[in-house]
Parts: sequence; structure tokens; C-alpha cells
Amino acid sequence: MPALRPTDLVIEQGEYVAVVGPSGSGKSTLLNVLGLLDRPTAGRYELDGWDTGTLSEVDRTALRGRRIGFVFQAFHLLPYRSAVENVALAQLYHGVSRRDREDAAADALTRVGLGHRLHALPTTLSGGERQRVAIARALAASPSLLLCDEPTGNLDSTTSAAVLDLIGRLHADGLTVVIITHDASAAARAQRILHMRDGVLTEGTPAVVP
Repeated sequence: MPALRPTDLVIEQGEYVAVVGPSGSGKSTLLNVLGLLDRPTAGRYELDGWDTGTLSEVDRTALRGRRIGFVFQAFHLLPYRSAVENVALAQLYHGVSRRDREDAAADALTRVGLGHRLHALPTTLSGGERQRVAIARALAASPSLLLCDEPTGNLDSTTSAAVLDLIGRLHADGLTVVIITHDASAAARAQRILHMRDGVLTEGTPAVVP
């Protein structure tokens, strides 16, 4: 059975879209396709005007690094690297000098409210702070699309609300956001909700932005 059924989906620049559905419904496959981690077996996927199906793996990797930021449930931070080092590593292969990488990382951390924790190790940070470091890492290359996979899954309700507030502010600044979540309250913050079941994507009732 295909993990993702044929579908037509257009996400406009500056939109905030939530994708909800049970485990095994195809949400992760959709995220992997949108994030240029997997190639669709059929159809066409355009990102910022690029027909991604025509690109080599090297060009896909380069496009992903320039245009897409990822935020995951598990943070994926290196415990022996400081916050600024973790964020700077995101641009290691972009041909950017170390000084410029660190300056961009510091700017991204300041943007998410962690300018005072640049040299802190992840082991000394709270769960919410670690997720903000992960968001800063996703922002370091100034992407046009932010993909969030259960970004509040490991957080308590208060910390989750703070992280979602931050994502909302980033969207308000013009960033396109796609969030995959099981959390109805997280989905309700989006402008548009998509439902996934058995690989089929359907449009939900538009959410009200609080």
C-alpha cells in the first residue's frame, strides 16, 4: 500500500499549515517529501519555483540546506557542543566561514530569546530552551520554509505553549510554516488544517489564529 496517495496540495508563501492524523497515516512520509528527504515515486513537487524532481541529489541537498529548516520532537542537539556551536553546525557545509557561521548562529539564538545562553551546553538547558536552540538551528540559514515534526511532543503544556508562541511569531514575520502534530491545540494555531489518514490528505476546517 502506498504510504502517500496522489494528492494536489498548494502551500502559499507565508502560510501556516498543520497536518494532523493518527500514527501510520502518512504524515512523516509527507514531511520527508516536502523536506526533500524522500523522492515521490510519481507526480511533481515544486519548491520556491524549482521542479525538485529534475534535480540531482547534490542539488536537492543544496536546495534543502538553503530553503528548508527542520524542527524535530527529539531536538537532536550534540550534548558536548554549546548552543551557538550546535546552531553554527547547520551551515558547516554551506561554504560559510566559521566566523560568519557563529555570527549567524548568535543572531538566530537571539531571535528565539536565547541571546544570554549562547555558550550553554544542552545538558544545562530546559526542554523548552533546547527546542528553541533547535528552532534557531533551523533558522540559521534564513530558510523560506519551516517544517516542524511534533515540536511539542516532549514538552509540558506550559513549555509547549511558549514554543508554539515562538513559531507563531516566526510565521508573523513572514516564514512559511508546516507543523505535523497530534496536538489539537497546536493544530488550532495554524491558518489551515490538513487531515491525513491511510495516506489520503484532506482539507480540514480552517483554524482560528488566537
